[in-house]
Amino acid sequence: MSKFLEKINHLYVVENYKKILPYVKPYWVRALIAVLITIPIGSMDAVIAWSLKPYMDVVMLEQQATKLQAMLIPFVIILFSSVQSLLNYTATYLNTWVGQKIAQDVKIALFDKLMHYHASYFDKMNSGDVLFRFNRDVDTACSGLLANLKLFTTRVFASISLIVVLFYNSWKLAIVAVIVLLGALYPLTTVKRKIKAIMDKSVFSGAAVMTHYNEAFNGNRIVTSYNLYDYQNRRFKDTLHNVFKLGMKMTQRTGMMSPLMHFIVSLGIAAVIWLGSYLIVTKQISPGNFVSFITALIMLYNPIKSIGNNFNSVQMALMAMERVFKLMESVPEIHNKKDATPLENIHDCIEYKNVCFEYVKGKPVLKDINLKIECGQTIAFVGNSGGGKTTMVNLLPRFYDVKSGSVTIDGKDIRDLDLNSLRDKIAIVFQDNFLFAGTIRENILLGRKDVSEAQINEAIRSACLDEFIQSLDAKLETQIGERGVLLSGGQKQRIAIARAFIKNAPIVILDEATSALDNKSEAVVQKAIDNLMKDRTVFIIAHRLSTVRNADKIVVVNYGQIVESGTHEELLAKEGSVYASLYKTQIQ
Repeated sequence: MSKFLEKINHLYVVENYKKILPYVKPYWVRALIAVLITIPIGSMDAVIAWSLKPYMDVVMLEQQATKLQAMLIPFVIILFSSVQSLLNYTATYLNTWVGQKIAQDVKIALFDKLMHYHASYFDKMNSGDVLFRFNRDVDTACSGLLANLKLFTTRVFASISLIVVLFYNSWKLAIVAVIVLLGALYPLTTVKRKIKAIMDKSVFSGAAVMTHYNEAFNGNRIVTSYNLYDYQNRRFKDTLHNVFKLGMKMTQRTGMMSPLMHFIVSLGIAAVIWLGSYLIVTKQISPGNFVSFITALIMLYNPIKSIGNNFNSVQMALMAMERVFKLMESVPEIHNKKDATPLENIHDCIEYKNVCFEYVKGKPVLKDINLKIECGQTIAFVGNSGGGKTTMVNLLPRFYDVKSGSVTIDGKDIRDLDLNSLRDKIAIVFQDNFLFAGTIRENILLGRKDVSEAQINEAIRSACLDEFIQSLDAKLETQIGERGVLLSGGQKQRIAIARAFIKNAPIVILDEATSALDNKSEAVVQKAIDNLMKDRTVFIIAHRLSTVRNADKIVVVNYGQIVESGTHEELLAKEGSVYASLYKTQIQ
């Protein structure tokens, strides 16, 4: 018996319920009321079963009751059933309210966790995984949390009160009934072991389905232009087929549970009827005892017959909860040290010292990089594609951390600096800048409220956006669509440059900011970039060498190593220069 109870305790994963208690605490009054209401809900089943004994013995068999007494018991049953129904509705409402509030708070906490994950996490995960793990799992866990608790507590109190009725009517029959009950519950102890592996695979398959929908939305133009309808449909069907197979495996492993429990319960009822008939004949119990006993037994057994199906959903909720708290307890690889110091200003230089880095273990991307950039300098990185140029600048805001060596600002290792203060000092303009759904104003300010209209207008003029904005009916309040779909490439870049002006950071990173633009757009954007570069330390990554001629230092990076550096004129004059070879190739 002790082993059986231990397994049941393990199945309900008490530890996970403890972990979620802080999220229940703000709503504990409603949660407690919802739980307490289940006590009378469960206990009232026993009242209905118990009331049948006097009704059968006094009214039906002995026929000694008055008309009022005969009507009283059915009335009491109706009254108790009505109260039970009202309490059930109240408990369901409170459970839903508390469950959704908890889900909301957990999602907020997880979203904050997601925002602080390191770049390599997003390199490895797809959008479907993120949606499933950070959203769907929370809904599954929290919606099932109090619903399962309500079901559990209701059944516990109903079972206790019904078992009391069983022993009240006949302890001999009750012993048989309880033994059969334990036998029917035993298969539940194997559920988690049987479905865990399938559930883990189902999570990945469910995430893959979400990814297909995201790709259909974000990649709709590629699908259309390449006529990928059949190709995408085939991939989607394959994924759904995998989901179907996993669903059928789940049924194969757990489908026999309810029929087995139904069979065991039926044996119990048959045994009770056989023994009960003997006890009635031998005058050991009255017919009223027997009817009351059978009613209580059926009320006790009926939920058990179908609990196998419900228990699967309980286990899914518990496993979803385990995954949620695994995310909660994870620590991003890139985070502040306990004694991190804020970066106030940059006075001297930025230096890469013996820097090595790799995305995949054993495959180095940067090899022993040494480079010093004076404050206020403009430095350009050029070289072969995949050579490590972008990786070098990604190390500065700590999108990734070096494997060995260090990156320092004014002699301080950036890993010893407060992350927020470090990133506040860096503005980045990417090749493909992400714009948020909303207005132009919102995308320029990015949540800042300490900016005056004069500063906004100055940023717009400096980014060469003023003429474009004046041509719009809603001006700065123009909606740009998701990811800025309603804007051209040049307009997106200038909004990104305007937001960099608003940030007013002393370090600017330009990651191939004009490489995707046509000549006319590039000329306008380049003018905006020239304005942005004034009086700042600037890192430029470029394939078009014509855009880096005026840099204070040009660094050629090939295959993860710095092969040469100098000014445009110095590198052109150098014999056997890699830069000179690249430059001549482009101007021909």
